[in-house]
Amino acid sequence: MRQTCSRYVIQKLTLNPFILWVVVQNSGGSMSSAVECNFYRSIQAILKELDCSSQAASTCNRGMLRWTLHKRIENNPSHCVSLLRVLVKELERVERVDYKSRIIPLLHISAYVVLQSVHIPEDLCERMYISIKKLTTLPEPYCTVSLAYAQIMKTEMGTPGLLYQRRLITEQGLKNNSYTLQEKVFVFADPAVFPESLVSAVRADVEFTSPNCGVEGHMQRAVLHCLQATLGRHCHGPRLAQALEGCGVRLRKHFQEVVTAVEESVEAVPCDPGHQRTRLQQTYTDIMNAANQDPSASGEMCGVPLPCPEISFNSWKQEEQIWNELVNFALMITPCEQGCDEDDTEERRGSIMSNDSGIEGDMPAVEFSTLSLEPEGASEAQSEQRHSPQIIRWKCVRRMKLSDRMALVRESVRASSRSDPFPHEERNHTGRVLIMGDDRALGRLAKTYLSIRKREARRLLLTKRLNLEMYYIPVSNDPVLVSAEEDSTTAQDNKLTLARFLGSVDPWYDCNINSLGAMMLKLANMQSSSTKGASEPSPFLADIISYYIRTAFQPVHLPIYSIKITFSKLNSSPVEDVFVSHVQMDFPEFKSLKASLKGSFRHKRATQLFRGAVVAVNYTKASLSKREVDTGITLRTCSVVIGAAPSSGTKDLNSLSVTFNDLFPRPCLGSAIRTNNIKIQSLEKRPLTVCLDKDSRRTFSDVQSIDITPCLDPGYCLQKSAKSKHTLEEEEEESALSKYMSRTLTLPINTFSGVIH
Repeated sequence: MRQTCSRYVIQKLTLNPFILWVVVQNSGGSMSSAVECNFYRSIQAILKELDCSSQAASTCNRGMLRWTLHKRIENNPSHCVSLLRVLVKELERVERVDYKSRIIPLLHISAYVVLQSVHIPEDLCERMYISIKKLTTLPEPYCTVSLAYAQIMKTEMGTPGLLYQRRLITEQGLKNNSYTLQEKVFVFADPAVFPESLVSAVRADVEFTSPNCGVEGHMQRAVLHCLQATLGRHCHGPRLAQALEGCGVRLRKHFQEVVTAVEESVEAVPCDPGHQRTRLQQTYTDIMNAANQDPSASGEMCGVPLPCPEISFNSWKQEEQIWNELVNFALMITPCEQGCDEDDTEERRGSIMSNDSGIEGDMPAVEFSTLSLEPEGASEAQSEQRHSPQIIRWKCVRRMKLSDRMALVRESVRASSRSDPFPHEERNHTGRVLIMGDDRALGRLAKTYLSIRKREARRLLLTKRLNLEMYYIPVSNDPVLVSAEEDSTTAQDNKLTLARFLGSVDPWYDCNINSLGAMMLKLANMQSSSTKGASEPSPFLADIISYYIRTAFQPVHLPIYSIKITFSKLNSSPVEDVFVSHVQMDFPEFKSLKASLKGSFRHKRATQLFRGAVVAVNYTKASLSKREVDTGITLRTCSVVIGAAPSSGTKDLNSLSVTFNDLFPRPCLGSAIRTNNIKIQSLEKRPLTVCLDKDSRRTFSDVQSIDITPCLDPGYCLQKSAKSKHTLEEEEEESALSKYMSRTLTLPINTFSGVIH
């Protein structure tokens, strides 16, 4: 009887984790606070969403609990420590119980809370570092994510506030002499998904900025957060915030002092936290004395939420838009190099040649108005920001031709190499490209990425200055929910097959990003349908994008396939293109005939008399043993479907799935064939129609044959062509290393964990 009661109690505690957690806390002799209990329930609700991925009803609302939790922290920053205590206990419990599915969410939530925290006690910070460090012994990708966050926590322990300060400087482009790295987020929306009527509403939500987001406001945030993170309870947060608002011209001086003290503390060997604390204490004393405040007074902390990064929204109408925006950004950050002060910047800016006469009358009326006219009631800070050299330079750069802009980038690369021929550390700026759309947008991104790699293969110009990071938010105007599990019948009509695959390999991506696409167009429709001027932009989209680009650093490499299209007309040249998800081949006459006969009495008789066109298929059969077996067949078919996106169960990224839609299936083929390369040619005078990535804008008519192979990396192709000039001995030496090189080109899409096996 006693054993039965004990078993019953254990079952009840297991079914209710909240009761179990309270019992564990009471057994240690300490009663948890109501705030921590509330946070515990929120964390358990977020983690429970991962177990409900197959329920279509909850797909649209997934990710809202995580966003709500982080908004609570921003509104009540004093609760960050309580939430971190709950997260540390969960990380320790996961390490003991070996509950791997919750490791990635807990790590990302913990890191984001640390980023938004003002001050973390040393014992709690060390405890979190130890719990994360223990997770580095797990297999991929848990060890990679754990190691990255363990390094961040170790740096935060030695230099409090460093993570927040660097993130604020790089995202907002704050000029200083110690840390000059910058980054910018470029959002490109596919006009096939976002109509013109919704573009303005989506732009307002994506480019949402919080109040007091000028340069002075960001400097105040940097100084306020750094001093509180270092001094802790010895710093009076509200009085310091009030004193910084009245600093005036002295604010830039204090900002430079804080940034220099923090960066020098990081580079010092060995690290001396006491010296950094003394310098920041002196800065705090100077600020409080200038405001007639008592520097020895202690008080509560003042919350300093990290604002959203600077986001540029673009309607992706032209293929060269991504390249042009990255080149413009590279030119904007050219004067902001290390060791380059304001005077030197002005001299370098004046040495750039321009075709403009410099006369205001020669400038276009619209552009002149943007440079010279001020709106009524504009403040001095807004006027100074509008006439700043950076804004004027930005407008002048955008007016230049692409060849002139590339010449400036080339000259800046040469100038940087001459000024520092032996750099101690290669640190580049970052351009983050975020694509919003479906499989069609990823197909266009793959084509643009290949174009960039071809340009950079012979000489590094843009990538010498920028690190390119790519992100993807799936959005579709079709009423199809993005789910990790989907029928094969609906997969052909669904334009979010790659999003479904990314969600299957990364559940946290499926929970927070895939669910966003289902509500993005709904929010835009609500925004545009409301009365003009009555609705304000919502911070939801900007918060989701900020969380995504700040925590997703594990890429999933989607294979890119090259397709060579040969036309039936003799005077037409072959076309080479790429795709990442889907190829549809149809015979137009069969497609229309099948549609007209479907459901009629003549359908069965027609299918018996007419079985399709004859095509020749040559492919290399894919097998688990990696042995290449060349196969050639001839068959009749009405259409061919080639899919590059794997199903959610296989997670195989290295083969194509080819399906022949024959009215009478061939036993020799089965349902589909798996191959790495394939060539299909029509043997009759019936032209084909080929559509890439389900994009009607990339449809080719009068096609005779197609040849599909994995897309080779332009850098590898260039090196291979250079090997022809080498001797036989040099080729033998390089052939031993060639097997470690990546021959094929892939599209890296950043996710939270990468591929979880």
